Amino acid sequence: MPSVYLKTYGCQMNERDSEQVLRQLQDRGYRTAVSEKEADVILLNTCSVRDLAEQKALRKMSNLRALRKQNPGVVLGFLGCMAQRRGGALAKEMKGLDLVVGTQKFHRVPELVEEARQARLGGRPGFFADVAEEEGSESTIREHVLAPRQVTAFVSVMQGCDMHCSFCIVPTTRGQERSRPIAEIVEEVRGLVGQGIREVTLLGQIVNLYGRRMPIREGKSAFVQLLEELNQVVGLDRIRFTSPHPRGMKPDLIGCYGHLEKLCEHLHLPVQSGSDRILKRMGRGYTADQYRRIVDQVRQTCPEIGLTTDVIVGYPGETEADFEATRKLMEEVDFDNGFIFRYSPREGTRATKETGTPVPEKVKEERNQELLALLTRQAEAKAQKRVGSLVEILVEGPSKTNQSRLTGRTRQNRPVVFEGGERHLGQLLTVRITESTGFTDYADPSILD
Repeated sequence: MPSVYLKTYGCQMNERDSEQVLRQLQDRGYRTAVSEKEADVILLNTCSVRDLAEQKALRKMSNLRALRKQNPGVVLGFLGCMAQRRGGALAKEMKGLDLVVGTQKFHRVPELVEEARQARLGGRPGFFADVAEEEGSESTIREHVLAPRQVTAFVSVMQGCDMHCSFCIVPTTRGQERSRPIAEIVEEVRGLVGQGIREVTLLGQIVNLYGRRMPIREGKSAFVQLLEELNQVVGLDRIRFTSPHPRGMKPDLIGCYGHLEKLCEHLHLPVQSGSDRILKRMGRGYTADQYRRIVDQVRQTCPEIGLTTDVIVGYPGETEADFEATRKLMEEVDFDNGFIFRYSPREGTRATKETGTPVPEKVKEERNQELLALLTRQAEAKAQKRVGSLVEILVEGPSKTNQSRLTGRTRQNRPVVFEGGERHLGQLLTVRITESTGFTDYADPSILD
């Protein structure tokens, strides 16, 4: 039985795509290799959001070619966003590469892998690539590989993006916005629940713009209709979604936090900048004050909401005043957590043509660290208020940093570590928070007995 090793770079969408590919290969008789050294097929599912992600994948593949000394028949391939962006050019950049499969062709991976493998084993290695667009490809990511006692799962509801933010390569790598039918998604979730899943996270490049071309019914967008349908799925306990765009946070969606009991009290809402000048150049379509008003409306509807965000520092032409506006917004909004990224130029995006003075890497790093320190201070202050409180967690499995402990997540998406037993795996539990680092809480297990 041939074996496959698949390494994933980047976002949750990529993780979901990799799961689909593994399921398809397993259905073809492949087993999952523990390491690349024992694999007959090695695939890297790539990311293009930042140059660093692409360089990591390229370096990894360059090193993997050495495995051919022991296994001349090993198949090496790139999947996903970088594969889509660079296409056949990767064959020239990476001698000995067998396979390049784009983001709308994941369902073809088993077929292409088999062709490449037969060519290698026959001593006539070739290059196999498919990065073409394909109608209906958004509905090909619907199968899962579930581990024993797994209770959470990602569900892809759409592909592509039509927003074209100036810094973002996603519209190039993922194509135009395409949404799956509501009934198809609900059927997938029911199937997952039947296999023990208790929480799903809906995925889309801009997930709250799902179904923009579908009918609005009773004043509700297609995304709200989907949430309401999923809220009725028997056996499903929790619903999450990521990542939305502020322009899609309309009253009907905000209202869901007040009446859908299965929708978790967590919202990851990227702001990217607190400067109106930079937001306009980014093509984000809102101002800093409009973002603040959205946050206020969400918190009025759901006071217990956990709010996280994305911020880019060092966008071309970003001045000290622009950065100060971002820092001020973050202080005022008081996020629970966030991801701070240093701007990375991406070939083919509008931002690479900006006339503003490039921000030096040293300044980007300083701004990055300043905002990270602010987030840490805010998180630590909030953590002290949580100590002694009771929270509901869904126990997912052993802690990544200490296998003797278990970890779960609150409805606000905060990780909670506690000393539990096997009987607690996959359960919804109420625990008491005893201490916190700010971003990770620790619970007293005695309340479980």
